Amino acid sequence: MLAITLSMCSCSRLMLRQIAIYSTIYMVHHLTRHALSLFCVSLIGCMSSFRANAQIGEPRSDILIGVSGGVAMNSVGFDPTIKQNLHVAPTLGLTARFMSEKYFSMVCALQVEINYTALGWKENVLDANSEPLPDTYSRHLHYIQLPLLARLGWGREERGFMGYFIAGPQLGYCFSEKSSSSQFTLNAEGMPDRPNGLYAQYAMAIDRRFDYGITGGLGIELSTRIGHFDLEGRYYYGLGDIYNNSKADVFARSNHSTIIVKLAYLFSVKRKNKR
Repeated sequence: MLAITLSMCSCSRLMLRQIAIYSTIYMVHHLTRHALSLFCVSLIGCMSSFRANAQIGEPRSDILIGVSGGVAMNSVGFDPTIKQNLHVAPTLGLTARFMSEKYFSMVCALQVEINYTALGWKENVLDANSEPLPDTYSRHLHYIQLPLLARLGWGREERGFMGYFIAGPQLGYCFSEKSSSSQFTLNAEGMPDRPNGLYAQYAMAIDRRFDYGITGGLGIELSTRIGHFDLEGRYYYGLGDIYNNSKADVFARSNHSTIIVKLAYLFSVKRKNKR
């Protein structure tokens, strides 16, 4: 009888403990939900208030379009390393710029481009003992590129000079490739004489035609009555590889690295705000 009584008391204590735990969880859940709701409402209110009072810039709604051309100096970051010289080739494109606002002395704009750029690599050929060879090899990769850029400028918007910084993401697609080479110096096995026996790339088309990365640069613009003339230096770093990079593949890494120097001419097609 005593055992039954003790068991019932133990069960009662366990039930009370569970009721207390569930009640606490229920209260915390509902209090937390209401607190979060109140916090979200307060945050939205603060953001609305901030937006209502943050319009300190002078609006711009100019649209400019134009053309650009220059030189792209590219190398490919291979792992294992392939010694290279810069692959130098042209870049040409169309540009559209949307002026948005001027904050104090900084002019903000969005710039969209569609460019043709010839990338690739040019090997500085060495033999297995790292001695120079007369052999030559270049791979030419022809891309359509789409940069989406933020542009921040300081200076005169009309009749004068403006310095600017530009940066943003870039997408690309390789629509064509070809290679050029001389006769190769062969080793005793009849294969190209190269450091670490690395010559597989000569017979390998690229695996990945889509490319993506980040780009940024500095430039100077001269505004005149007949339009805007830009001189710009830009650097592009590819985040993707042109070859597959699993442990079973030849290369662990094969990304583009490009220095671009270009000139651009743009003219206004829409202007609403007087300076």
